[in-house]
Amino acid sequence: MTQHKKIILITGCSTGIGYETAHALKNRGHVVIATARKSEAVQRLQQEGFSAFQLDLADSHSICSAVEKIVQLTDGKIDVLFNNAAFGQPGAVEDLTREVLRAQFETNLFGTHELTNLVIPLMRKQGQGRIIYTSSILGFVAMTYRGAYNATKFALEGLADTLRLELYGTGIVISLIEPGPILSDFRKNALALYEKNINTEHSVHRETYLKMIARLKKEGPAAPFTLPAQAVVEKVIHAVESSHPKCRYFVTFPTYLFAILKRILPIFCLDYLLRKI
Repeated sequence: MTQHKKIILITGCSTGIGYETAHALKNRGHVVIATARKSEAVQRLQQEGFSAFQLDLADSHSICSAVEKIVQLTDGKIDVLFNNAAFGQPGAVEDLTREVLRAQFETNLFGTHELTNLVIPLMRKQGQGRIIYTSSILGFVAMTYRGAYNATKFALEGLADTLRLELYGTGIVISLIEPGPILSDFRKNALALYEKNINTEHSVHRETYLKMIARLKKEGPAAPFTLPAQAVVEKVIHAVESSHPKCRYFVTFPTYLFAILKRILPIFCLDYLLRKI
């Protein structure tokens, strides 16, 4: 891999994958611009030596304001955009209101898309750039009670694949990171959203929800083959520094496994396995 100092913009740096990646890339000599939704997270990142800005992907004004400040800071240069920020809204599809589903899309897809479209002209002017998306195993296989998150990641992969085709020859490279289970605050945040937006007592899925709540409350890994965020960081480093970055990076054994199973199994067999998980 070649390693030249790059200016890297990362979303969702308050905890987990974004936080660990920001530190790893900074330690490798890159200029990392870390963003987070909450002001207290931004302040902590600044105290840790980052150029950090508040950026809420659900708010167009916040996105535009952050990009304007970042462009001033970097003289209009961004070498890498790592679209990492996202959240997961649990719940059966029939229990998701239009407003709840829209909120999931605002952050995971629409805000990410808006930010990317603001950065692409800068990269076109430079004649190069890299755009990396944190997708998921749930970007190519659907799992029960994750319908909102499934839908945003399926859509994200569709946009990223299209963008890769449309940007061919520009020097701008697109990569998707597809993790399976990773240790993070994802479950804790998902539990809070479940409790806020899903009415357990009035749902036909009540019994399943009670089991799901127990899993979301479990400390430590709640699924087999769970890896620390560092497993994703290693893939991002390759996507940033390699002279030949990959279009897709699988992370964790389940992602490799289901990528194969989706190609070889009849749909009814794959559905049977997915219902058992």
